[in-house]
Amino acid sequence: MRRGQKRVFFPLLAIALCLCIASVDAGTTLQPPVKLKWHHYRRYTTCKYAEEFVRHQVELFWKEDRSITAKLLRLLYSDCFVTGCDASILLDGPDSEKTAPQNRGLGGFVAIDKIKEVLEIRCPGVVSCADILNLATRDAVHLAGGPAYPVFTGRRDGVISKAAMVDLPSPSISGGEALAYFKSRGLDVLDMGTLLGAHSMGRTHCRYILDRLYNFNNTGKPDPSMNKAFADQMRKQCPQRTKKGQSDPLVFLNPESGSKYTFTESFYKRVLSYQSVLGVDQQLLFSNDTLQITEEFAGGFEYLRRSFALSMSRMGNINVLTGNAGEIRQNCRYINNGKP
Repeated sequence: MRRGQKRVFFPLLAIALCLCIASVDAGTTLQPPVKLKWHHYRRYTTCKYAEEFVRHQVELFWKEDRSITAKLLRLLYSDCFVTGCDASILLDGPDSEKTAPQNRGLGGFVAIDKIKEVLEIRCPGVVSCADILNLATRDAVHLAGGPAYPVFTGRRDGVISKAAMVDLPSPSISGGEALAYFKSRGLDVLDMGTLLGAHSMGRTHCRYILDRLYNFNNTGKPDPSMNKAFADQMRKQCPQRTKKGQSDPLVFLNPESGSKYTFTESFYKRVLSYQSVLGVDQQLLFSNDTLQITEEFAGGFEYLRRSFALSMSRMGNINVLTGNAGEIRQNCRYINNGKP
């Protein structure tokens, strides 16, 4: 816990406190002010089974397409790290956040739409899109083998979504730049090292790694931190782009998980063996704190599960709207007075 920070203790998150990364200075619970509540819908609203309704729909989607976990993780990150966890990423519009270049290829919208449709039938006007996104992501992570962490609820939905607000960084940034970005959102080095573990599943376009494969830091050579055999393998999947209109293939962020879309510690083992796909992931080796985190998680899946539970809860607490702020959208794609 940071010096001078008042401890706000939640028993359900206490499991995260026994992490063995003793020398890393990191938060141990939700960052204040904590405006959300555990079991908000069961205890304080007429939609007592909201979480069960969400979980059932996620299970249906996951059985049809296991990539839903990776899609929802990226969607939640793209929401929370811009204006906060207010579901602004879900809003449609010619200049909304989802139209920003950094958000190209986002998925999971159909799942959120379906969950909202079910909840509006069961208990109209009660469950926010922001809470649906957080709950659905938690349930999808659990189905993929990750932790079933508590999601504190009571968020309301934002009414503004502008592409110009999206400042999500390039996956080729340095470790220092990545940490500064996480800190600007109230998170710390352990949160960063943990949340990058979401890259244990999912895919990315080749355009995000071409610099590592062919022209690292404008040297005309590959990234020297990449395992040579792995770099050769990736170049076969991502040929150098030499003409306009050339295809931009998708590659798995963690080939060991691949199409199984499983949440495991293998991502961190690949970092240690210099086989990360994204440059920002490989940067975990190049500071004492993130190296220690990587070694801990590579050596013990339970450490990763516990830390992931806490860091997801901390990310879900970024700049939330509660009380009379925002609204409860009837349709996650439109603000209430702006539906076509």
